[in-house]
Amino acid sequence: MTTTSTAGPTSTADGAPAPRPIRYFGTTWVHRGTGYWLRRVAVSLGALVATAAGALALRLGVSGVRLSEAAPLSLLLMLAIGVCSALAGLRNWKILTEGRDSLTGWMAEEKPLAGVWLIGFAGALAVYFARSLVEAPGEGLRRAVHDQETATWHRRRAARAEREARKAARRRA
Repeated sequence: MTTTSTAGPTSTADGAPAPRPIRYFGTTWVHRGTGYWLRRVAVSLGALVATAAGALALRLGVSGVRLSEAAPLSLLLMLAIGVCSALAGLRNWKILTEGRDSLTGWMAEEKPLAGVWLIGFAGALAVYFARSLVEAPGEGLRRAVHDQETATWHRRRAARAEREARKAARRRA
């Protein structure tokens, strides 16, 4: 039986640490079976389609401004969308590779920069697509944490078994 809480440590029935699930992948990232690869392809294609749809929506918005004969505003709007997309993409890359806890400074701001993250959604989706080509987004971070928890668990289990063996030897003697 595995607990599926993402907040605290999870464990299996024998006490071994269980991997934490990743959105869209569950825990298939641990063994990388057929289901994992199918999900990787589906997530990559979904992120690419969402990025293209978002870019099209932004393009239509800029075209609407351009049709209103406000040419300087359309150039400024395109520049703003580009900068917001770059910032949102950088922030998303850092979250996917290092975790949300590693965000500092302007990247850690949620509410004050909510407009920037909203306008830059296409950049964030493009980064998600790029990261999904390498691994399940967030997999490297989860794998490192899981490997560390597993190594700690094995060390403790070996030490416990050693203590029990010494106790048993003393009882026999």
